[in-house]
Amino acid sequence: MPAGTRTAPTAAVDLADALVDAWGSWGPTVDPDCRRIAFVSDRSGTPCVWVHDLPVDGAAPAPVRLHVSEDPVVAVSWSADGAWLAVCAATDGGVRTQVWVVRPDGSGARLLAGSRAQHAELGPWTRSGHRVVVTMPAEEAGEPTTCYLADPATGVLTALATGELISVLDLSVDQEHVVLKDGQRGRQFCVVVDRDADEDHPLLPYPATGSTDRAIIRPAPAGEGDGGTGLVAYVATDAGLPRRQVVAVPLGERGWRGQAGVLAPREDAELEGLDADDAGRLLLLVWNVAGTSELQLYDTRAQELRPVPGLPGSVVSGALLSRDGSLVLLAVEGPRRPRELWSVDVATLRWSRVTDVPALPDVVLVEPSLEHLVGRDGLPLTGWLYRVPGQRGPGPAVLSLHGGPEAQERPTFNPQHQAVVAAGIAVFAPNIRGSSGFGRAFVHADDVHGRRDAFDDVLACRDHLLATDVADPGRIAVAGRSYGGYLTLAMLAFSPGVFTAGVDICGMSDLHTFYRDTEPWIAAAAVTKYGHPEHDRTLLRALSPLHAAANITVPLLVVHGELDTNVPLGEATQVVAALRALDRPVEYLQLDGEGHEYRRADSRKLLDERLLGFLVEVLGVR
Repeated sequence: MPAGTRTAPTAAVDLADALVDAWGSWGPTVDPDCRRIAFVSDRSGTPCVWVHDLPVDGAAPAPVRLHVSEDPVVAVSWSADGAWLAVCAATDGGVRTQVWVVRPDGSGARLLAGSRAQHAELGPWTRSGHRVVVTMPAEEAGEPTTCYLADPATGVLTALATGELISVLDLSVDQEHVVLKDGQRGRQFCVVVDRDADEDHPLLPYPATGSTDRAIIRPAPAGEGDGGTGLVAYVATDAGLPRRQVVAVPLGERGWRGQAGVLAPREDAELEGLDADDAGRLLLLVWNVAGTSELQLYDTRAQELRPVPGLPGSVVSGALLSRDGSLVLLAVEGPRRPRELWSVDVATLRWSRVTDVPALPDVVLVEPSLEHLVGRDGLPLTGWLYRVPGQRGPGPAVLSLHGGPEAQERPTFNPQHQAVVAAGIAVFAPNIRGSSGFGRAFVHADDVHGRRDAFDDVLACRDHLLATDVADPGRIAVAGRSYGGYLTLAMLAFSPGVFTAGVDICGMSDLHTFYRDTEPWIAAAAVTKYGHPEHDRTLLRALSPLHAAANITVPLLVVHGELDTNVPLGEATQVVAALRALDRPVEYLQLDGEGHEYRRADSRKLLDERLLGFLVEVLGVR
């Protein structure tokens, strides 16, 4: 049946539309007085900046939308002096971003950096709030990345640091010490730049096994330091550790480093969020425990840990500690609730809802179960299974693969999963090797020559669906986005006959053309994960599904954003053209005006409707 005449189940499409319209709120930032917040919300259909007072007595005030740019907003950050908001917007909805500033009342909007042709990234504010960091990655291979201090009032950019893949993580109060992150995916490291001495020193021993992706500088607790600067860097790292933890590194003059130590170590969880008050007396720790979140507060002087119970959702998708240490502000979500903002009073640990929440359809949404299985080589794996309510015995199922591969499938609010289940199709969303959240060895287990082991993990997930009587062997589709889309193509090309159909959403079809056409800074960072485009040329060709397209004989739906420059549009069009030349059953959906992330509600609705219609037909759902 032609795609244009295929009919998706009305109830499932209506549910998908309603859940997409169930807007969320995320990315909170708070003013210095803890009286007002700014955040990102798609309540208007596209992510924008909204501002309102913090609720009093549980009453959430009506937010005010700030118009900054026509482009979707990615992030917002309040300056330390309260005078400005810095806003990161996705240029045309694509991968490249621009940095704007605006007054909290909506006046004085100014473009600081970025354009249709130039990518600019938002960094931290200085402690004074007078300037904000902006990073401009290289536009051509071999060119440097430059970080600037930008004056929001004048727009003047002052060069701060230059390097290959650098970004600024934090600055000391006097701006004399700067923490820079550098390195490729999975091998990132941090250095501290002493601007006065014009020297830089590794924050942790380098090279080291593992990666450091978050670091903040704060005043040392009483009695620490060498009598010089009296600073401590708090670092989120798995360098030399089995899982990401928080490590304290005392800092001093002339590159002096005290003894680094792990604070509040955990063997059952990975650190995913780290913040501190300006005085360095209190740390906020957000832990990832098999996909769900836990909060703790750590008193750096007393060296005491305090858990924060009562999390009103499964997953924290962003959290911060106010500058005075009195308030925790965070976005929380779960399978049955979209992202919403909550606060915690640090003194009492009392929770308060900060944003209003949308009305949800009167339908019972599925709560996924955490499944445990083993890969074909014995590696323990997990995944989240969304069962069709009331189904008895094997039925149609889709194996849904996340991107990254360093991302993680978690029990979040996922309209697509819920709509597919409502159509009568079970969803199994696994975390195969390469996923984050399960330790350093696990996230690196698929690097370069480990790619085929990741393929085997996908096959093991299919085996699990059969062994548990969830799926009929002749009615299992494989689907995924970004790296998951690549895995989908790889399954159909390298393991033909195993899956009934596939859905590739913005996946790579040829690793060589991906390297050739993606953004230079993305290509430079990806070598440690996928392999080098020259040194590993033979391997990358062997791992590219496009070169085995003749093996793809089952129905395939390919979806891609028009403006995607992360995984460029050509990755979709070339595999579609190859399959059409072979007269294979392939459909193509291009989402105009979208990049690698689909930020507009109408685009997500169109995708869900097309995907539902495709899966219902190819899996024989009645």
